[in-house]
Amino acid sequence: MSDARGARERLVVIGGDAAGMSAASQARRLKGPDELEIVAFERGHFTSYSACGIPYWVGGDVPERDQLIARTPDEHRARDIDLRLRTEVVEIDAERQRVRVRDVDSGAESWTSYDKLVIATGARPVRPELPGVDAPGVHGVQTLDDGQALLDTLARTRGRRAVVVGAGYIGVEMAEAMIKRGYEVTVVNRGKEPMATLDPDMGRLVHRAMEGLGITMVNDAEVTKLLTGEDGRVRAVGTEDAEFPADVVVLGIGVSPETGLARAAGLPVGTHGGLLTDRSMRVRGHENIWAGGDCVEVLDLVSGQERHIPLGTHANKHGQIIGANAAGGYATFPGVVGTAVSKVCDLEIARTGLREKDARRVGLKYVTATIESTSRAGYYPSASPMTVKMLAERRTGRLLGVQIVGREGAGKRVDIAAVALTAGMTVDQMTTLDLGYAPPFSPVWDPVLVAARKASGAVRQHP
Repeated sequence: MSDARGARERLVVIGGDAAGMSAASQARRLKGPDELEIVAFERGHFTSYSACGIPYWVGGDVPERDQLIARTPDEHRARDIDLRLRTEVVEIDAERQRVRVRDVDSGAESWTSYDKLVIATGARPVRPELPGVDAPGVHGVQTLDDGQALLDTLARTRGRRAVVVGAGYIGVEMAEAMIKRGYEVTVVNRGKEPMATLDPDMGRLVHRAMEGLGITMVNDAEVTKLLTGEDGRVRAVGTEDAEFPADVVVLGIGVSPETGLARAAGLPVGTHGGLLTDRSMRVRGHENIWAGGDCVEVLDLVSGQERHIPLGTHANKHGQIIGANAAGGYATFPGVVGTAVSKVCDLEIARTGLREKDARRVGLKYVTATIESTSRAGYYPSASPMTVKMLAERRTGRLLGVQIVGREGAGKRVDIAAVALTAGMTVDQMTTLDLGYAPPFSPVWDPVLVAARKASGAVRQHP
């Protein structure tokens, strides 16, 4: 692009969190400001923060908001990245290689040209169109601004009743946060069990544990309205059959890719609403546009299909790859196996690969194996129970997925399965893995290997 910048190229980044600023930082490492100008637009007040940590800040485990910030705006600017906060991109003109931006506070608009563009617009919380959903006291939790707004509400609210709508990762984590804040917590969930990322039999274990913590679980319930009082504030959550009093409501229904800008610009999106890219994270059909983070779909290495999996781990990796490619290098993102881990108080919840319904959807025949074990040798103090469920392909024995629910030491065992999935291992091959053993860390047969042995036996019985 020939202008007053001379031969220097301009990289424009839309979005100032994990994927966007990782891309900007990596590009700057590889190319200095004399070769590459980097301009980043962020509509919020913060950059490079851990959205995953917000429930733990709200719950008090993380005392200060700024502990969630990995790199401040000033730190980015000190590295010759022209970061502009409170500036929203409202249009992408891919043909003329420019973006239209609006100052959030003043409303002033202008155009900025680019040679290369990174779209890292993230995801937006699902906010159902229900009566009362915009009432004071109703909160989504996606950004640091959202977390601060919720804490401000808690500081002003006299009542101690909280209703969490949704029982996925955010819903379960926010239920824990509200319990720690001393609230009576009710979780209203449209599914049969909490944690729809697990099979229902494993979700049932989470259900029992949450009730054991004093959380009221209401499953198979569709929220139809949020009721307000004379002061306009939320006072209850309503379903077809009941009302649940609430002094504060937290929406934990999930997120969807923030791709409105990209759609309007004619960029390709997939069946889950996320942008489609190649393995270099370049938007398909557009040589100088990349996308990463929660706004894209990624390849599931187990099913071979595209999925939307909004996780900070992926976003940071995407950013590294995009930054390298935008700076003239070459890097690729091969795909994911869908690993995630969470907790509710001392209960650890983990999964990787496919659930039963995922396997059925892609036409895979499978066997399952579920075992009960302990985190340490059974005789060792503080050994805690865990349940491991494993899916294997019926004919080949290829590992398809693992789910783990247990106490301390359970959750991160899912990483063993994640590596095995990535390597394409069979459950029979897993039984010979040389894992570390000592009584304080594991039984002599690690629970994941016990599950693999049982799954391997099921494969042999069902050729």
